Amino acid sequence: MPTYSIGQAARLLRVSPETVRRWADAGRLPMTRDGSGNRMVDGVGLALFARERAADDERGASSGPPTSVRNAFTGIVTALAVDDVVAQVEIPSGPHRVVSLVTREAVEELDLAVGVMVTARVKSTNVYVDRS
Repeated sequence: MPTYSIGQAARLLRVSPETVRRWADAGRLPMTRDGSGNRMVDGVGLALFARERAADDERGASSGPPTSVRNAFTGIVTALAVDDVVAQVEIPSGPHRVVSLVTREAVEELDLAVGVMVTARVKSTNVYVDRS
């Protein structure tokens, strides 16, 4: 079961770490402690919380550079298969699993690897992957 630090959860939710702490203190976002006593957010709980927030915010406003692409999925690369020309990138984002085919050159330019946080931008039949 994946867990995330307060900072990681804040980046995924696009809020400040202090906001994540306040939500946890108010009981809105479940947290546990790791072996060192650090507060950790359960991945499943974080996904549920993100889904609830998305339902509350129909605008889907995002931070970052201006773009005409409205469907943005931030997540962590969990699988990357690269051959001579093309690469397959797998990104779970909340309840969604996004799989994108990109060029090997794009993987190298973005320095993509398993565990790297990215944003997949979906427009029509195309998926654009940005390094977060």
